Amino acid sequence: MRMFTKAAILTVALAVPAIGFAQAPATTTAPKADKKAATKETTKAVASHTTSGVVKSSSDSSLVITKGTGKTAKDETFTVNASTKKTGDVKEGSKVTVAYTTEGSTMTATSIKAAAAHAAKKTTTTKK
Repeated sequence: MRMFTKAAILTVALAVPAIGFAQAPATTTAPKADKKAATKETTKAVASHTTSGVVKSSSDSSLVITKGTGKTAKDETFTVNASTKKTGDVKEGSKVTVAYTTEGSTMTATSIKAAAAHAAKKTTTTKK
């Protein structure tokens, strides 16, 4: 009799979790995969980047910065619109950091931060 009781308890103990798993809906993983795929497609369409350089020219609708120096210098042109956030004095020759999005071959600036001007180096002379 003890053997039968132990076997019955073991069977019930193993059957209860199996019933719980059998009732779980199988479609819960499919929508998550679709959301991830849609997010990846959106990310590819509009990519966000950050770069820095020296302002070559600036206007209400565009910004041109030069990255690098000498032979490796490269100009990059950004479209500036009303939603572009400007911090600091963005003028020719100032160092800036530009956050931008790319859509196709168009780089649209989302924020432009001009670096604060550094104070001139102090020269000290020592008397002998």
